[in-house]
Amino acid sequence: MTNSLDELKAWVGRTETVTDQLGATPVKALNATLDHPPMTVETGTALPPLWHWLYFLPLHPQSEIGPDGHARRGGFLPPVPLPRRMWAGSQFEFRKPLRVGDAVERRSTIADVTVKEGRTGKLVFVKVRHEVRVSGSTEPAIVEFHDIVYRDARRPDDVEPPPQRADATAAWQREIVPDDVLLFRYSALTFNGHRIHYDRKYVTEVEGYPGLIVHGPLIATLLMDLVRRHAPQADVAKFRFKAVRPTFDLHPFRVNGQPQQDGKTVKLWAQDHDGWLTMDAVATLR
Repeated sequence: MTNSLDELKAWVGRTETVTDQLGATPVKALNATLDHPPMTVETGTALPPLWHWLYFLPLHPQSEIGPDGHARRGGFLPPVPLPRRMWAGSQFEFRKPLRVGDAVERRSTIADVTVKEGRTGKLVFVKVRHEVRVSGSTEPAIVEFHDIVYRDARRPDDVEPPPQRADATAAWQREIVPDDVLLFRYSALTFNGHRIHYDRKYVTEVEGYPGLIVHGPLIATLLMDLVRRHAPQADVAKFRFKAVRPTFDLHPFRVNGQPQQDGKTVKLWAQDHDGWLTMDAVATLR
């Protein structure tokens, strides 16, 4: 690797602060994208969990965009010299609701940078801590840890990890058809220029995947939306998810939920058309 671990570690502690105003239109647009009936959105409407991702968008100038559609590396995030970047997972604490009309601030800090040797080569993990506050508040409304993984380019002789079979039974289930329009709309809502989600030629010929990749945050949002559909009064205190296996646009996939006997925990997971586990998650209710 061109950049040593020590050089990458120098990014630990680096911070970035951005501000935004929680407008109504993104909420209405994601509600439609998730296939809900039209909703009334007024000042004071509480955002469902994870919908803060509609704000604090990465507004990099076009001249700063790299070949994969992300901003060129070496700004806030460390300049990891590996070509493939994926959202590996996140952990959240939802302490206070965010509401339409709020002026908000997100303070991000590079919490850790680690290098590991995987079965397909070097892996670099970057953990970012985000604290989202309503402007003027000393305590964050949301604390989020975001895990990013960088990988080597795919090689013909790469050995993929063995798939895990998803649980076959669930109290809640929903089938999702990840067509081009769904992926485009979510990319547009989150201003995500990563080409793996919309550029079929790039994702198949450059990154070597069989099809467009469904956004990890979209799948996580669909899992939380499953809770919203089946337990609309539930108050989510914590949520964590881990991406296990890529989901492609070639087949429908399924999101699942199973409330646990303690009445406070909901096991959530996504699976592909073959029944392999693609995302593992847990929501904790108040």
